[in-house]
Amino acid sequence: MKGYREMTKEELIKECEALTKRYEDFKALNLTLDMTRGKPAPLQLDLSNDIYDTLKDGFKTSKNEDTRNYGIAPGIDEIREIFADILGTDKENIFTGNSSSLNQMFDTIMRSMVFGEVDSPKPWAQVEGRKWLCPAPGYDRHFRVTETLGFELIPVPMNEDGPDMDVVEELVKDENVKGIWCVPCYSNPDGVVYSEEVCNRLAKMETKAPDFRIFWDNAYVVHHLTEDRSLWGSLPDMLSLCESYGNANRVYEFASTSKITFAGAGISCFAANKDNMNWAKKYLNTQAICTNKVNQLAHVRFLPNKEAVLEHMMKHAAILRPKFEACHSVLNEELGFDNLWHWTDPKGGYFVSFYAYPGTATKIVSMCKEAGVALTPAGASFPYGKDPSDSNIRLAPSFPVVEDIEKAVRILSICAKITAVEKMLEELA
Repeated sequence: MKGYREMTKEELIKECEALTKRYEDFKALNLTLDMTRGKPAPLQLDLSNDIYDTLKDGFKTSKNEDTRNYGIAPGIDEIREIFADILGTDKENIFTGNSSSLNQMFDTIMRSMVFGEVDSPKPWAQVEGRKWLCPAPGYDRHFRVTETLGFELIPVPMNEDGPDMDVVEELVKDENVKGIWCVPCYSNPDGVVYSEEVCNRLAKMETKAPDFRIFWDNAYVVHHLTEDRSLWGSLPDMLSLCESYGNANRVYEFASTSKITFAGAGISCFAANKDNMNWAKKYLNTQAICTNKVNQLAHVRFLPNKEAVLEHMMKHAAILRPKFEACHSVLNEELGFDNLWHWTDPKGGYFVSFYAYPGTATKIVSMCKEAGVALTPAGASFPYGKDPSDSNIRLAPSFPVVEDIEKAVRILSICAKITAVEKMLEELA
């Protein structure tokens, strides 16, 4: 098939008419399909259905601590050791929470807002014109946290190996820039794994703000889609890396089991160096006596070490892979004839990032909605929901069944072609 740029105006009009007919046929089916968020599918959740059976063996830890009672605020040793092994750090750097790592991130920034950081000249709430760096495309809920807390969101372009560090290093010369969001392994939504160079530059760069922080959200650190370990994303221990460059306080790292076991009943953690940890504990020990240690014990018995976690994640991958393959198969079939569009082929994580013909993403999402396909709003992966090129659409193939994914992506593809043809006809007018 000819590429659209090679077609005459008459050929484009004829193509648009044929595509519109296909689109109307799909609308007549009255579909209700949802690819809005990266939720685990029921089959994935079923993998952990036996997790609480492990509590039949009692509620005591290996140190004979009763998890049903108060105390052990940082979390039981066993769960901290597993998180430490996964993140490549020391158990003493780990503090656990309940199911939401996003809650941990929000609370960490709130402590900084009210009390400042251990190296802050003053609480962040007192910093007028405070700013936060947002690699984009990125995670919309990250952006919402800092926007809600009054930071100006500064977009940073994403490259194939992480944020554009030339841009980052220039922006951090502003003392009002207090931090940066990072999803370093299988980033949301592009599936980027940060390179060694990017990690090193983040760790060693000079910042005007003495209390600048990297929020290192390692949400997908074990969420591989392939069993070939040579393709798995690998990252340095960012805590040690920052310390090696004399910036030991620079990073907070976050992770959780939310997409490993039960999304609504997992365990989260943050990792920090000694100074940051002691500073945080001053307020955490006032905020709560402990978190859900019974759940921690169940998780430890169900997944006793890092290797058990990785084996469990291969079961997730076996469920997820056909869904990603279906998504890519339809995109290649429908759109592979032209380079007007492109999309990511991640080796892990939960998303496919689709790039439409510039200026058409918003209309594509609207047309898909009319045809019964719910997608994440165009621009959601950018600060303030504004994609300058109106091009990016985040696709979340994890929750629907393969048959629904194929229908949804086919409708998306038809809409992408219609809007591109219409745009090109406008340009020819």
